[in-house]
Amino acid sequence: MASVILSGKVKFFNEIKGFGFIKDAKKDTDYFFHVSGVIDKVKKDDLVEFELQEGKRGIKAINIQKTEQ
Repeated sequence: MASVILSGKVKFFNEIKGFGFIKDAKKDTDYFFHVSGVIDKVKKDDLVEFELQEGKRGIKAINIQKTEQ
């Protein structure tokens, strides 16, 4: 998968279980993410930039960073 930077909003994040979902800003798509793919500490409703990677169970968000948008 090409390294394209996408933007979105953290829709859900469970710190205890270490996973969440990001809603893509341009498409009506949610992407799963694991805490191992998070660069900056994030919480629900944070605006973020991220990349996508093919994982064992499908596409997931990685390299997640907060943005100022």
